[in-house]
Amino acid sequence: MSQPTILLRRTNNHLPEEIVLEILVRLPVKSLLRFRCVCKSWYRYIATPNFINNNLLYCNDHNRGFFIHMPKTTGSMVSFSRPHGQICTVASHHTFEAISELRIPFTFQSGYPHFVGSCNGILCFSDYRSFEFKDVYLWNPSIRKFKKLPDTCLTHLFNVSLGFGFDSQNNDYKVVRISRSTAKPMPPPDVEVYFLSSDSWKRVGLGISWRSNVVFHKFNCTLTFPFVSGNLHWMIEMIEGGGQERRFTSMILSFDVDSEKFKELPLPDDEGGCITKCLTSFKEQLALIKFGYGVQPHSLLCSIWVMGDSWNKLRVLPIENLTDFIGFTNYGLLLVQKRSRLVSTNSELGRKHKSVLIDPETLHEKEIPQVDYRLDVAAYMENLALLDGANLVSY
Repeated sequence: MSQPTILLRRTNNHLPEEIVLEILVRLPVKSLLRFRCVCKSWYRYIATPNFINNNLLYCNDHNRGFFIHMPKTTGSMVSFSRPHGQICTVASHHTFEAISELRIPFTFQSGYPHFVGSCNGILCFSDYRSFEFKDVYLWNPSIRKFKKLPDTCLTHLFNVSLGFGFDSQNNDYKVVRISRSTAKPMPPPDVEVYFLSSDSWKRVGLGISWRSNVVFHKFNCTLTFPFVSGNLHWMIEMIEGGGQERRFTSMILSFDVDSEKFKELPLPDDEGGCITKCLTSFKEQLALIKFGYGVQPHSLLCSIWVMGDSWNKLRVLPIENLTDFIGFTNYGLLLVQKRSRLVSTNSELGRKHKSVLIDPETLHEKEIPQVDYRLDVAAYMENLALLDGANLVSY
C-alpha cells in the first residue's frame, strides 16, 4: 500500500515528509487521535497497520508502559457478593501508584467479568460464570473502542480455557480457545483460534501426542495464561490411570501464536514437594512459581524457576503470611497479598489483607496502599489497535 502524501507547510517552507512521519510516530495515542482531524491524508495514514505497529514499537522501546489491575473474580465472590463495579486501575510500573481508573464499557450476563489477558494495551475479557466462555470481548481503553467476538466454530464447549496473544509475523491479534471433552478416557482437547484481521475463528489440531490413559485433566487457572516470546502457555494438571496405577501429573502446553503449532514443555527437575504451582512471566521469560512449607509457622517458601534454554532455579524466598501470589512487575518485583493485623470494624474483629511488592534480591518489602483485595494484573500501554475494523463499538 502506498503511503499518502503528508506535508506540513510553513509560509514558503515545508518539512520533508519523512520528518513529519517520524514526528507523528513518536506521539502519544491521545495526540494522534486529535491529529487525525488535521487533514484527510493524516486521517488515513494514522490508521494504517504499518503506522500503528511503528508507533507501538516506539512506545515499547521508550518504556511508555503501565500496570493495569482489577478485582479478581473468584468463586466465593460470585457466590456471596454482588457484582463488583468493573473498574480497572491504571498504575505506575515503578511504584504501583494509581494513575487513572477505567470502567469496563460492556457487561456480562453473570455480572462478573473474567480477565483473559492483556497484549499491547488490548484487554480481553469473557464471562466468569460461563463454562463455555462463549462471550469474549476485546477492548482498547486508550481509544475507547471494543468489539464482541463472533460465535465459536466448535460443536461443543465445556470447561473452556482462553489465551490471548499477538502474531508479530502477521501483525494480528489472536484468541485461543481450548475446550475439554467429557469422554473417558479423555481425548485431546478441541482448539480454535480467533483472528482479529479476519474477525473469524478457525479450528486447529493439537498436533502433539496425547497421553492415552488420562482419566481427568484441568487447566491451572491460578493466573492468566502467560504470553511470552510469541507463545501462550497453559499448565494442565492430570490424573492418569486408575486404581493402584493412578498418578497425578502435570504438563506445560505451549502454543506458538505465529505458526499456530503446539508443543509440550518439560517441567523443572525438582524433587521437592509443593503445595501449589503456577506459570507466569518474569522479565519477558516464562517462569514457574512453586510454593512449599517453610520452617517457621505461617511461612512459605517461594521457588522461582525461569526458562531459558532449560529451567533454572532463580531464587527461593521465604514469605510469611502469604495468602495470594499475584505476579511480577516488569522490573522483576514480586507482587503478593499477605495477611495483615487484626482490625476492628463495627465492633467486630477482622483480618485485613495487604498487597506487597517484594524485591527478590534484597527481600525488601513495600506495601501498596489502598489495595486490600485479590487482583488480576497485567502490563498495559496505549495503542491504536482496533482503531478501524469490523463490528467495533465506540463509547
